[in-house]
Amino acid sequence: MQKNTFGPIPGSTILGAISGKKTIIMAANIRIATVAEGIFKAAKDTDSAVFMELARSECDLNGGYTGFTPKTFSEKMNEAAKATEFDIWALHADHISIKTGNPSEIEGTKQLIDAQIAAGYTSFAIDASHLFNFEGKNVREELETNIIATTDLALYIKNRMKGKEFGLEVEVGEIGRKDGQGLILTKPEEAVEFIKALQENGVFPQVLAIANGSTHGHVYDESGNVVEQLSIDIPQTKAVAKALRDNHLDVGIAQHGITGTPRDLINQHFPKGDIIKGNVGTFWQDVVFNILKVYEPALYKEIHEWTLGKYRPLNPGKKDKQVFDGNCKMAIKEFFKQIYSVDEETNKAIRSMAYAESLVFFKAFSAYGSASLVRKAKKK
Repeated sequence: MQKNTFGPIPGSTILGAISGKKTIIMAANIRIATVAEGIFKAAKDTDSAVFMELARSECDLNGGYTGFTPKTFSEKMNEAAKATEFDIWALHADHISIKTGNPSEIEGTKQLIDAQIAAGYTSFAIDASHLFNFEGKNVREELETNIIATTDLALYIKNRMKGKEFGLEVEVGEIGRKDGQGLILTKPEEAVEFIKALQENGVFPQVLAIANGSTHGHVYDESGNVVEQLSIDIPQTKAVAKALRDNHLDVGIAQHGITGTPRDLINQHFPKGDIIKGNVGTFWQDVVFNILKVYEPALYKEIHEWTLGKYRPLNPGKKDKQVFDGNCKMAIKEFFKQIYSVDEETNKAIRSMAYAESLVFFKAFSAYGSASLVRKAKKK
């Protein structure tokens, strides 16, 4: 019998195993890798499956804004899983974004995908939601460019994976897009038309990201203070999920932009089982910076001053707190060596805080026990 090396497993295996269960799998966006061990330890102690992910903007062939390439990010996540001996996780390429759909962008995206596959990624999220034709005469025409780009890349991944199973997420509504009336929400008929078209093209995603009122990162009041995110439209989310079910489309919802959403609200009001994947990103970055503020005040001060110096002129009228919160992520690559050179006392605090917060997220997501569901499914 082969010894478990605690490497990632296909995202499809995890999502398939929890299908029909009222649970959400946390997808942790790891901009600073120090939190990973704490998250994995909490996953192990609560028997919760988990996705570890970074988006294209954060992790690309040039290191994104976190300083990680697919190879180095994969190495860090595998090290953390091995250190904690946790086995039920997927390595996910979040937001493989397509902004224009032109041939050079598609070709560059395929090069990134090749690097992700070579690095052992087991799950992929194609985000061509920016390609929306506002002049389209019907839903299909509005979504056609998204459908074409998503199909091309999904079939490319399938071909390059050479028969290996993998998770696939697609996106129909650009997260956080606004018009004159506020946030634009995905309509049930858009979700149905999009998935039907992909399936006609031989593409079968397990999960669909929609625009349902969330935004990435923090939400601010008029004074620039961070406030709770209460804008996620639960009835609309349920309506989209119901429409997919009614049309016999076996696809769950990915909830993006969870940072700032009260976890008691998630626990009591999120439609678990309709939403099957929940992305938590900026939250983990905040954990690290809040620890650095106390344990490494000189480094934190340097990061703070660099961020304001660079981004205050680009954000006229915004309070310093909002400028920092919105742009400190760009300091991660700039201060990469310093962040990863802090002493063990600081790292221990980061891991411990990540552990404690993960316990709460896994509980709010009703994810306890989900890892065992996956293990049982793997044995069948």
